[in-house]
Amino acid sequence: MRDPSITEFDLVVFGGTGDLAIGKLMPALFQLELDQRLPPGSRIMATALSDLGRAAYIERVAASCGQDGTARDADLWRRFTDRLDYVALDATRQDAFGPLLERLAGREDIVRIFYLATSPDLFGPITANIGAVRLATRQSRVVLEKPLGEDLASSGAISEAVGRIFEERQIFRIDHYLGKETVQNLLALRFANALFEPLWNNRHIDHVQITVAETAGIAGRWRYYERIGALRDMVQNHLLQLLCLVAMEPPISLDADAVRDEKLKVLRSLRPLGEAEAATQTVRGQYRAGVSDGTAVPGYREEGGATADSNTETFVSISARIDNWRWAGVPFYLRTGKRLHQRNSEIVIQFRAVPYFLFAGARGEVRPNRLVVRLQPNEGIEFLMMNKVPGPGGMRLRQVPLNLSFADTFKSRNPDAYERLLLDVVRSNQTLFMRRDELEAAWRWVDRIREAWDTLAEAPKPYAAGTWGPSAAIALIERDGRTWHDIE
Repeated sequence: MRDPSITEFDLVVFGGTGDLAIGKLMPALFQLELDQRLPPGSRIMATALSDLGRAAYIERVAASCGQDGTARDADLWRRFTDRLDYVALDATRQDAFGPLLERLAGREDIVRIFYLATSPDLFGPITANIGAVRLATRQSRVVLEKPLGEDLASSGAISEAVGRIFEERQIFRIDHYLGKETVQNLLALRFANALFEPLWNNRHIDHVQITVAETAGIAGRWRYYERIGALRDMVQNHLLQLLCLVAMEPPISLDADAVRDEKLKVLRSLRPLGEAEAATQTVRGQYRAGVSDGTAVPGYREEGGATADSNTETFVSISARIDNWRWAGVPFYLRTGKRLHQRNSEIVIQFRAVPYFLFAGARGEVRPNRLVVRLQPNEGIEFLMMNKVPGPGGMRLRQVPLNLSFADTFKSRNPDAYERLLLDVVRSNQTLFMRRDELEAAWRWVDRIREAWDTLAEAPKPYAAGTWGPSAAIALIERDGRTWHDIE
């Protein structure tokens, strides 16, 4: 049964031959076709500089979607490819838009989506040309992939350039982490259950850990990563967005601006980290050669195209504070890095210990309750609580999990984040997309840290690939009498 909120649309993907378009967007769109979520008459047009024909482009998409011509979904694949087209053009040249204009002519009344899966330095020129050739309509939306600049100034320049053609209501700044089912369930967990929200404050929560760990290295992206680094690549968007969802006040509704207003308050409440604070409350690291997933891997400075004197961080750990009544005194420990021990993204809510321990003489270590929200690789929610071990022999206590695995509980496929987010663009639902003032508040906080690092002029601390990062990151949290959840 089709969703009436998903109306007919034309989707134009700039950068259509890139890894994002081929590896993420097209498989997500094909899955929506399999789920019969794409309305009849909707079309998908990829554009790029490559002089490919439509048939050659479809072959590339087929490989990424697992289609070899004998698949059981052959009819659906044919229906999907009937929607799919490819236009070779240089989107930075206004006079190159003729073929795209021809394909979109006469369809000005339907939803028209421009997805900019390109380098951010092209966002301004591409949107300027979209405006110049009059492709932008009242029904248009534009989707911007991260990174949205390299600092507040460059981010503002992009916003200004895109804002000359599109209104803020038409701009969708995407962060695929916010489309994950577990992240969405965090809102339901907090605001649809009476159990947690009364405890969601500094009287009951000791600290929060947010980790986004990757086992992969730079994978041929050294020149890009060298310019950006882990702070701007991951903390400024993914980790701060997760922090906002944990720390925000209950919105008055799930209206996009109501939710984003509350997230903005969190970002504005983050305590700035100047030079003195950055020296003690942040850790920068850079991976060296080591063993990852049982395979010897090179260090960051030994990757293809690398230079031997790079000081770009591939790991960041931060002890952050939110200065408001709900969270005063509660540290938020943020951590992200490349070539870490395992691929793992999670939010850990550590509750305080019971005020008085009743079970004197009981055997077993007594631990405070802990809520673990797993974002990847196996999405789910786990609540760790103390329990008596069954059987005689006195009071023996053990911490055991109440485990909600989405795969086991709902017995259904867990949709990819891009599937949800693409449909939200069609619906014009901006709840999961960053507003400009939200983006700028995040950049202000991150820029302050970056400036402090530049002043301190300390090299990133080395760590072996396949470990949990530099030892200083462990010391960062253990100085406060706490330990990272996954290395206890």
